Amino acid sequence: MENCLFCNIAGGKIPSEKVYEDEVCYAFQDIAPQAPVHFLVIPKAHIPSVSAVTAENSGTVAHIFTVIAKLAKEQGLESYRVVSNVGEQAGQTVFHLHFHVLSGRDMAWPPG
Repeated sequence: MENCLFCNIAGGKIPSEKVYEDEVCYAFQDIAPQAPVHFLVIPKAHIPSVSAVTAENSGTVAHIFTVIAKLAKEQGLESYRVVSNVGEQAGQTVFHLHFHVLSGRDMAWPPG
């Protein structure tokens, strides 16, 4: 999508600090980290949120979780949180599916 921030980041139109990239997904450092380790993993294909995951695109999500596990292992993360907000009330501000990966501090629940 032309006006989607994350589509433009994945497409190289907006700079980011890349962590990983393949043909399906792109991972980059969060610009406002909430933990010592905080990166995002997004599909290159535009999927608005978890609520838009279907049988047809669920392979993309499975691939992303495989990549998250690989990156966590490479970074030596034994404990980490994976978060995806769905909708404005849940805190979603960019309507392109993305997974926050956070580590390096104790994670409180509820957050905040």
